Amino acid sequence: MILQQIFQLLSTAMLIYGYLLIIYIFMSWFPGARESSFGIFLGRISEPYLEVFRRFIPPLGMIDFSPIVAILILNFARTYGLSALFSFLYQMF
Repeated sequence: MILQQIFQLLSTAMLIYGYLLIIYIFMSWFPGARESSFGIFLGRISEPYLEVFRRFIPPLGMIDFSPIVAILILNFARTYGLSALFSFLYQMF
């Protein structure tokens, strides 16, 4: 019972984080949006995760594909990684 609640909490948190990443990425289309207090907040929570992918995936021209890969990896981890982890923990207990 408690494992299901923890799983649901983590899954929801990862889903919300993915939405915040998408909002942060779209903010680059609007001048000055990232300099707002909300943009600075999103930058503080988004940039550490996005920087990992920017090290390995360079931009092609003016297009940065690393956020797309970062969101796909986050969704893959949420969908398959959490399920595998909690099914393993559920079998242990």
